[in-house]
Amino acid sequence: MSGAVATGAVVAGAAPIPAFVNPLAGSAAQASEALAAAGGAFAVQEMAPDALRDALREAVARGARRVVVAGGDGTIATAAGVLAGTGVELALLPGGTLNHFARDHGIPTDAAEAVQVAITGVARRVDVAEVNGELFLNTSAVGAYVVFVRTREQLERRMGYRLASLLAALRVLVTMRRFRVVLEVDGESRVYRTPLVFVGAGERELRVPVLGGRVEGGRRALHVLVVRSRTSTRALTLSLALAARGVRAVSRTAALDGFLVDACRIEMRRPLGYVALDGETRRLVAPLQYALRREALTVVVPQGEAAATS
Repeated sequence: MSGAVATGAVVAGAAPIPAFVNPLAGSAAQASEALAAAGGAFAVQEMAPDALRDALREAVARGARRVVVAGGDGTIATAAGVLAGTGVELALLPGGTLNHFARDHGIPTDAAEAVQVAITGVARRVDVAEVNGELFLNTSAVGAYVVFVRTREQLERRMGYRLASLLAALRVLVTMRRFRVVLEVDGESRVYRTPLVFVGAGERELRVPVLGGRVEGGRRALHVLVVRSRTSTRALTLSLALAARGVRAVSRTAALDGFLVDACRIEMRRPLGYVALDGETRRLVAPLQYALRREALTVVVPQGEAAATS
C-alpha cells in the first residue's frame, strides 16, 4: 500500500510548520496544547472543516513542504483531497473516534507523541481511492451502512457515539432493504440484489475478528465486497462489520463476493443517492466510478514504520 520514502524529517530551524486543528474534534484541546508545547515549531490555527480546504490550498500556494492536520478520519480525508498529487507532506494528529487511517500507518493517537512524529517523521507515499472525484482513505459503502451512518449522526446529537450506534443498528435491522445494483468489474457486468456494496482502499481482511480491516502487506487494489446473505440479521452484521471495521475472515464464504481491481463502476436504480466515505456521507450522482490512485498522497510516518513498510 506504500511507496518509497520521499524525504527525511523536518530540518531544525526551518520555518514553522502550518498546523490546522479541527475545533470540533473530541481531542482538539489536547492537540492544540501538544502543538503549543513544541516551542514554536508550528504555526497553529483552529480551522473548521468547511474552511480547511481553502486554508490548505493557501498553504500549498505559499510553498509549504509539510502541514499538520488534527482531527478525525473525515477531517483527514478532507485534507488528503486537497494534498493528493501535490507532494506536500501530510502529518496527522488523530482526533477522531476510530482513527483508522492513522493506526494503519503506525501514527500514535496520543497527541504529544503524534506531534513528535510530525517533527521527526519521514514521508511515505501511499495509495488512496476516489469515487466520482471524491477522495477516500479507508472505505466507501453503498446501501445499509449509509442508512446506519445517517441515523447514527442524527441520534449522536442527543446521546453518545456508542448508544447512537447501537440504536442506529437496530433501526437498520428493522428497515433494511436490498437494492438492485449492477457492478462492472474488468469489463464484466454482474447484477446483485444486496443490502451493501463495500469498497476498500487496499486489500481488506475476510476473516473474523478483523473483517474489513486492512491486510498488512496486502495487494494494492480496490477491494470490492458485495454482501449476498439472504437473512436480514446476517446481512446487517456483515454490512456493519465491513463498513465500520468492527470485527479480523466471515472466512471466505458464499455470504460475500469479492474482487481486487484498479477500478470499477456501480450502477443503481436511482440517479442520485448517498454514499459513505470514511464514515461520513456524500450525495453523489450515479453511476459511481471508483478508481485507485497509486502513491497519490504523501504521509508523515514514524521512522521505524517507514523503514519497515517502504
